[in-house]
Amino acid sequence: MLEDERLYDGGQTGYGIDPVHGQSQVPMSNRQTSAGEESPTAQSFRLLPLGDAALTVEFGNEIDPALNERVIAFADALRAQGWPGIGDIVPTYRSMTIHVDPLRLDLATLSDRLLRFARTAPTSRTTSCTRHRIPVLYGGSWGPDLEELADFANLSVAEVISLHTSVEYRVYMLGFSPGFPYLGIVPEPLAMPRLATPRASVPAGSVGIAGSQTGIYPSATPGGWRLIGRTPVTVYRPADAKPFLLSPGDLVRFDPIKPEEFDRLHRKHQHDAD
Repeated sequence: MLEDERLYDGGQTGYGIDPVHGQSQVPMSNRQTSAGEESPTAQSFRLLPLGDAALTVEFGNEIDPALNERVIAFADALRAQGWPGIGDIVPTYRSMTIHVDPLRLDLATLSDRLLRFARTAPTSRTTSCTRHRIPVLYGGSWGPDLEELADFANLSVAEVISLHTSVEYRVYMLGFSPGFPYLGIVPEPLAMPRLATPRASVPAGSVGIAGSQTGIYPSATPGGWRLIGRTPVTVYRPADAKPFLLSPGDLVRFDPIKPEEFDRLHRKHQHDAD
C-alpha cells in the first residue's frame, strides 16, 4: 500500500523527513538508509499521491533555476520512457505531477518504478534551451498598472521599463491557463504584490508582474497580476500541433516597442494565425 508521503534521497538531506531507499516492496517508511551506505544517485525527492490517479514528485521547496532544471530534466527523461498507463506529466517550479490511468498503472507500482528510475535519471538536460525575444508595448491602456508599479519601486516609468527588459527570464513552468508562462526572477524593486481584487478580464498578450514573477496572459481570462504592457506575439495557438510558443526551461527577454510597431506586429501575427 502506498504511504501518504514517501521520500527518496540519494544521499542528500531530505526536507525534514528521514532519507529512505526503495529496494523492496515494503512500505517506504520502512526503507531506511543504513549508516555509511553508498548512494546510487544524487537525486532526491518526495512522493505525494493525489487520489488514485496522480502522483506528485517533489524535489524541493524554493524557486531556484538549478532545482527547476532537475524537475524539467527528470520529467523529459520520464516522458521518453513511454511507460504504459501514464497520461500526462506536468512539471512546475519545484515538482512534477504524473497523471495515470489507475486501471493500467497503480500508484504503488509507479512509485517503485520511479525509485529505480531515479538512479540513472539526468539532473540536467542534454539539449540547449530555446531563447525568445518578446516585443512589448509598455504603459498606457496596454499596461494600466505601470505607473503604480513605478511609484511602488520609487522609479520613473522609463526606469521600470529598462529594469524589466534588462533580465533574461527563465520559463519555470506553464500553468493557471493553457500556455501561461511563469517567468522569473524579476529585479527586486519590481516585485510588487498582485492586485487585492483580480480583474474580471485581462486581454490576451498582457504582460504582468506578481511578486518575483512576471508572465504573459496567453488568452483573455480573469487575473490579478499587475499589468505593465502587452505583446502582439501570440503565445498560445490551440489549433497548432505545438500550441505553446514557450516551454519550461526556455529563456525570454522582453524588448520595448512603440505603438506603430505593436500594430504592425499584431497584424502580422493575426495574418499568420489565419
